[in-house]
Amino acid sequence: MTFGGPRVILAPMSDASARVLTGIQPSGTIHLGNYFGAIAQCIALQNEFPGESFFFIADYHALTTIHDGDRLRELVRELAVTYLACGIDPDKAILYRQSDVPEVTELTWLLSTVTGMGLLERAHSYKDKVAHGIKPSAGLFFYPALMAADILMPRSTLVPVGKDQVQHVEMAQDMATHFNERFAGGAPVLVRPEARLSKAAYVPGTDGKKMSKSYGNTIPLFESGKRLKKIVGQVVTDSTNLGDPLDAATCNVFALLKLFADEGELERIEGWYRAGKREDAPFGYGHAKQLLAAHIEQFFAPARARYEHLTAHPEEVEAVLQRSATRAREVAQKTLYDCRRACGLV
Repeated sequence: MTFGGPRVILAPMSDASARVLTGIQPSGTIHLGNYFGAIAQCIALQNEFPGESFFFIADYHALTTIHDGDRLRELVRELAVTYLACGIDPDKAILYRQSDVPEVTELTWLLSTVTGMGLLERAHSYKDKVAHGIKPSAGLFFYPALMAADILMPRSTLVPVGKDQVQHVEMAQDMATHFNERFAGGAPVLVRPEARLSKAAYVPGTDGKKMSKSYGNTIPLFESGKRLKKIVGQVVTDSTNLGDPLDAATCNVFALLKLFADEGELERIEGWYRAGKREDAPFGYGHAKQLLAAHIEQFFAPARARYEHLTAHPEEVEAVLQRSATRAREVAQKTLYDCRRACGLV
């Protein structure tokens, strides 16, 4: 969101008084890029800001592209199960469905009364989606106002984002400022948030591009066994012969191994790359792929077990979401009351 230049806070940073918020849109099977790009950071945030980390599943936002109710319910459930399986702790973080906090939609309307059309027209995400052929609905156009309400409702102070998403925080800053000036005489009824740039690892897909569902190049998070080996076997490499030296710096397999192996192991593997052999045996991309599959299998084994348990016990997941929604609504109702009062609606 782009409104008057924000102060961008570079991670890492610690502030005991901070409240953190980030949203996750349900969009399909979770993969390694999702884990290292978002989930791992959420786990770190809940430990850095225990009790003050708000993570919401953006099902309202998903309605701009998903028009199948059964499919949306499935995607939301899958996302909640995955985050809990990977380590989101409901005693440290508040993980809730966006639609379980209806106050956010009323705040969206209040914000719309102080938001100029020009601001919405400058939204990068809207222009990008239209450029890629997505039919522009009013909901897609109004998306930034709903996102600002998501950010402002819990009075979050830090919003972890990638560089391409800083504009969303800027827009929330502007909307909060405009609301406070017009309805509250400048009093901080809505808290101005700050962006915190996320240091997400770059995760290449099987084709070497950034791993993304839209590219069809993903490695699913909980894949295992022969299926996992088959997918890893599809990671693109060059045509260097077995036994010849390999360039680890340009190898997609090695880039993925760096996400899992420790420094000592990486040094050994890089030595095998340079020599084209391991001990007295030839070493090639096939061996590196076997190592990668084994690392993925082992790294996610505990989470996979929890995933299977939670999938078989959906009532446990629902209980977490409901409990978190209750906590989130306590905060949201206070914010909305203050906003309604400022507007003259109380």
